[in-house]
Amino acid sequence: MTLEQTPHRALRFLTAGSVDDGKSTLIGRLLYDSRAILADQLDTLQKRAVGDQIDLSLLTDGLEAEREQGITIDVAYRYFATKQRKFIIADAPGHEQYTRNMVTAAAGSDAAVVLVDITKLDTSARPVQLLPQTRRHALLAHLLRVPSIVFAVNKLDAVAQPQAAYEAVRNALLDFAERAGVQVAGIIPVSALRGDNVTQPLDAPWYQGPSLLQLLESLPTTQERKTGNLLIPVQYVAREGEGTGNQPRTLWGRIAHGQVRAGDTVQIFPSGEIATVAEVRRAGSVVDSCSAGESAGIVLDRQLDVSRGDWIATPHSVQATQRFSATLAWLDTEPAVVGRKYWVRHGNRWVQARIAAIESRLDIHTLQATEAQELAVNDIGHVIVETQQPLPVEPYEDNRVGGALIIVDPASNRTSGALLVKTAA
Repeated sequence: MTLEQTPHRALRFLTAGSVDDGKSTLIGRLLYDSRAILADQLDTLQKRAVGDQIDLSLLTDGLEAEREQGITIDVAYRYFATKQRKFIIADAPGHEQYTRNMVTAAAGSDAAVVLVDITKLDTSARPVQLLPQTRRHALLAHLLRVPSIVFAVNKLDAVAQPQAAYEAVRNALLDFAERAGVQVAGIIPVSALRGDNVTQPLDAPWYQGPSLLQLLESLPTTQERKTGNLLIPVQYVAREGEGTGNQPRTLWGRIAHGQVRAGDTVQIFPSGEIATVAEVRRAGSVVDSCSAGESAGIVLDRQLDVSRGDWIATPHSVQATQRFSATLAWLDTEPAVVGRKYWVRHGNRWVQARIAAIESRLDIHTLQATEAQELAVNDIGHVIVETQQPLPVEPYEDNRVGGALIIVDPASNRTSGALLVKTAA
């Protein structure tokens, strides 16, 4: 494993895995060892411990229901920094019921740390059988294009032969990753409870690799595509001045890819109208240009009917379509069925849509596509979607913003699924 130093931008990473794998304890250990805990927080933990060992998981399990049940329900965000870089951590729930929360956290992450509880596995079996949630969370992180996926083999302090157990699990993880096409950034042995190999390297002759923190400090962050064609989802339209007459309007949105400068020709979707950029603004000030990842205000050379949910793009660079194929991660207890109407959100636009066909379902154990008439909760499948209005979708592998949609049940208003566009059908 080769570690290369990268520019010290803040790294956004999530912890995922099955229930009781030790995700909250691992984050608590990172915060504790990096001295990112306030004095009053530490005092509260010591009082709750009543002389026993401090429960570090309480640093992230903030809801009362989480503390009562000993599980994580909602995504908890925590922040800490070392001398090398800053970190933003998302502690995702491990229970299948809350997989949707894990998907939400993964969508904007630079890395995913998938915990593997070695005490739950039969390390004498060949091959070692991984838990379903380990497979599911790793696959979802891969499908959501999380750049770096790290496996942390936890609770090594609880097994009699840690070297043999770790190597058996490591081989199983590498085999699974190879068959699933997952690029693994590292497989790190740790004990979150005891602090072994979390921030300091493991003192063992059989492991010479980095600690988890050392690996995280070296991982790259997601880089937006700043070259090529422009794409901006319009989030807000600001009208200047008061009264009537020709008053300029500023179209605000975060640039998905490309860059924009005054004089550029752009096209508005869904109207298809073409205009010239008269002015570019950032944080209220006029600037020469803005690039991907920045929030920009666009003033056009003429008045057009543009509102929240529209898109601004390089002319003829994207094609609006009403039918496309996509990978669907289904998150609702009500199954996804062909023909049923849903609401979908693409960027900031809401349109009605229906699942025109379910072409296959992914078996997370065999990693083979199987026939399916519906998709149950936590299933991953390949579907064809038809929308009521044309949308300028892009393949998700090319762009996270233009290629991602969420599905909402119109009756319950629950977020039912995540769509990752593959191609126009």
